[in-house]
Amino acid sequence: MNMKVVTRITIVSFIVGLMIAVQYNTVKEPSARDTRDSWELRQALSEEKKRHSQLLSEILALNDVVNKYKNNETENLGDVLSNTVEHLKQEAGLLEVTGPGITITISPAMELVQSGFSIKPISPELLYRLVNEINRFEGQFIEIDGQRVVHTTAIRDINGSTTVNGIPISKSDVEIKVITDSYEKAEKLNNYLNISSFRDAFYIDNLNLVIGKPEKSVTIAEYDRALENEFLIEQKGE
Repeated sequence: MNMKVVTRITIVSFIVGLMIAVQYNTVKEPSARDTRDSWELRQALSEEKKRHSQLLSEILALNDVVNKYKNNETENLGDVLSNTVEHLKQEAGLLEVTGPGITITISPAMELVQSGFSIKPISPELLYRLVNEINRFEGQFIEIDGQRVVHTTAIRDINGSTTVNGIPISKSDVEIKVITDSYEKAEKLNNYLNISSFRDAFYIDNLNLVIGKPEKSVTIAEYDRALENEFLIEQKGE
């Protein structure tokens, strides 16, 4: 057979094989399939919409601050700056705050105690999961056993004790205060925690998670330490 013909057949075969391989990779099923049903997908979409709405609200709030700086006279800029600083301190946890919310109590399940079950303190993992659930349902400020939760808060085990901000919490009857944006959101958080199977995780550890009724006034103390940061450096005035 002519060498040119062989070469052409080889090139055509290579191209056809490459096209088949590309088509196979295009239509084959992914290695990790999304097995969520439509209801779970709707829930995930709802959570993303909540995050989107929260981000839009934050953007609008920041735009409002910018507009205040632009529209105010020079002599009023000090007041605007002061209000901004106070707001940032509150968001960072450096100020005492009062607002609508709920109080949660974690205590030993007495019926299990009476039956001879041993009661261990709440684990850091379980407490961390609870904080995440509260944040997911728009808990704005949190205090655990008198310790304000801020962005630098660590919940961990130190020498066998569960600690918040490096301070050991009570081994039983731990009180958690939560403040939300509004009384309606406090009601929603209360309803969610009351019907959630998440409470079963506490009962498995021989603990009761008691969700208090929504309150119009809950007070949370300020973070009583200096906030640490790795990236911001205070510029001293000359």
